[in-house]
Amino acid sequence: MIAKTILCIEDDRFIGEMYVRSLKKAGYEVDWMVDGNDGLIAARNKQYDFILLDVMLPERRGTEILDALRGGKEDLIPHTHVIILTNFEQDDESRLAMQKHADAYLIKAEITPKKLISVIQHLSNA
Repeated sequence: MIAKTILCIEDDRFIGEMYVRSLKKAGYEVDWMVDGNDGLIAARNKQYDFILLDVMLPERRGTEILDALRGGKEDLIPHTHVIILTNFEQDDESRLAMQKHADAYLIKAEITPKKLISVIQHLSNA
């Protein structure tokens, strides 16, 4: 089986390291970017199976990255699952707009690495 590739765009070092370590241990290939500009460039330059996207990022917010990749006339990443990960409380309108372009919307405080891997496996089989 070919390892699934994941782009993790997360600026919190503790959370990013935890996700990357857990995902690699589970057999995934993981690239990690800590700011929005680098994350967007990586997402455009390499095809990933999954993108884990934080909302509050330096340089460029997760919502802008999502809009750039999926908000236009064409979906630039049609074969990629996007999972929004945030602790930032969204108003309903913002959350619904993001959910429309994402495959999952998760609150970081409620997600353990094991649960995140379970969500990824579920989306892989969907």
